Amino acid sequence: MNIGLRDKRKTILLIDSDPHARATLRKALEAAAFSVGEASSNHEGERTIERIKPDAVLADLLAEPNRAGVTVSEWLRAKGDATPCYILSAAGYALSGSIGLHELGVAGVFLKPVDAAVVIQTLRTRLGVSSLVHRDA
Repeated sequence: MNIGLRDKRKTILLIDSDPHARATLRKALEAAAFSVGEASSNHEGERTIERIKPDAVLADLLAEPNRAGVTVSEWLRAKGDATPCYILSAAGYALSGSIGLHELGVAGVFLKPVDAAVVIQTLRTRLGVSSLVHRDA
């Protein structure tokens, strides 16, 4: 985790029970000059959100819900938190066709295996980050 340079980098929280999937996406995000936090469950994700205050959350749809059975997107919405939450899911197409994203409280769905370039461009656009970030920033 490279949490730091808060005033110069946007922070993304990855929530996924698959450590390989987290590591792969974390490396791509860090190479694109994002700071990245990680959590392996929604319960851990909630604690991490409170600690690092991410600018966006990427959460696996199948990540274990918190103790109350609530997903991270539902938890953020209930708190009135406007942090954009994106779902990472192998069931993304079926999900987005049957349920509106607004009802889920999410900003979008990325189909697994995710295309890191698409995720990075989406986050840059949503968070207003220039693609020309200096490495020594």
